[in-house]
Amino acid sequence: MTDSDIVIIGNGVAGITTARHIRKRSNCRITVISSESKHFYSRTALMYIYMGHMKYEHTKPYEDWFWEKNRINLVHDLVEEVDTDNKTLQLRNGDSLSYDSLVLATGSKTNYFNWPGQDLEGVQGLYGLPDLALLEKNSRNARNAVIVGGGLIGVELAEMLHSRGIEATFLIRESHFWGNIMRAEEGGLIGRHLAANGMKLKTETQLARILPDSNGRCKAVVTDKGEEIACDLLGLTAGVHPNTDLAANTAIETGRGIIVNPYLETNVAGVYAAGDCAQIRDGDGPGRVEQLWYTGKMQGEALGKTLTGERTRYERGIWFNSAKFFDIEYHTYGFVARNPPEDEDSLYWENPSGDKCMRLVFKKDGQQLVGMNAFGIRYRHRVFEDWLAQQKTLEEVLTRLDEANFDPEFFKRFEDEIVGLYNRQNPDTPISRPKKRRLLGIF
Repeated sequence: MTDSDIVIIGNGVAGITTARHIRKRSNCRITVISSESKHFYSRTALMYIYMGHMKYEHTKPYEDWFWEKNRINLVHDLVEEVDTDNKTLQLRNGDSLSYDSLVLATGSKTNYFNWPGQDLEGVQGLYGLPDLALLEKNSRNARNAVIVGGGLIGVELAEMLHSRGIEATFLIRESHFWGNIMRAEEGGLIGRHLAANGMKLKTETQLARILPDSNGRCKAVVTDKGEEIACDLLGLTAGVHPNTDLAANTAIETGRGIIVNPYLETNVAGVYAAGDCAQIRDGDGPGRVEQLWYTGKMQGEALGKTLTGERTRYERGIWFNSAKFFDIEYHTYGFVARNPPEDEDSLYWENPSGDKCMRLVFKKDGQQLVGMNAFGIRYRHRVFEDWLAQQKTLEEVLTRLDEANFDPEFFKRFEDEIVGLYNRQNPDTPISRPKKRRLLGIF
């Protein structure tokens, strides 16, 4: 493997993790190409740059000397063409690069749905550094914003704008916030929290067109209900899709994303894909796209082994995710379907103030835990991961719920209330929890 040339297109978490693990295991020549930035940065930290909590250099996980020391050649340029027959790449600057193995880690692109006026000044998505620079320009004198889409990117954008005194109106296609992911109770909780922070939510409402002012900047949107809403900044955050541009006009198979097997191999020998752009097909069916930071990292680790002689299957394990909606933290473990299957039930608890909730999803037959959502309360990832892997029952989980609580000491605990709700709903089979141990000492 010492004479092998491995080229990685994309310097996000999937591409860079692949490069790191190749270097740990081999002396291959590694080149990473990106047109977005000269260095790997933490994409999830973009909002904190805008809000003034961080600078760009603070978002770089590795010092600038790291790349030369580890013999990872960074090329800041755009790949315009992939020739899989001759194993070459054509760069915008005119250079041509050859490869023995190619990794496509090209990430995602913001969804645009051909809305009239979507190319006006003041209209943008939020995905990478170019979007952040554009937001600085677009928000400079903005007073009112509209955000299309009720999801995580939209909330990030809303919080960013809120930090500069720009309030936003959300246009949400579903009946409640993040309705394509969350059930009505959780969506309602987040919707109320956003409203308390000055956001306006228009549910079951879609964008119809964008109106320009005399200078070619957006001045308002018109909804599918005919309502006109003034705005001088429009955020298009109705999701993202895999960036498959470089696979076009090649033999590389694509669907929703670049199609790979569980080893992240495409149908073309020597070509791989990982991260947001990959559509993982395992057996029948269309496959899945996993657009999360930690899954990109795990894919990079597996692919680094494969590219250095140890063919390794990507195994995600039990699904999890976490996020923040202004002041409310969210995390989910396992799988909580938006529309519950026939064979599942759930226990949903919400505190009286309406800013904390928990949902435990379980099988009707046997009551094995399937997944959980928590908003405003922290529960330990590893504990729930073990319970899900061991197929613990709802009764076992509720009995031991204290073990999973991760909130700092002196925060109010809600386990008694959650179990109390279960007991009221199931008076014939109540759950008795162990008595709390009293901690002694001086604080």
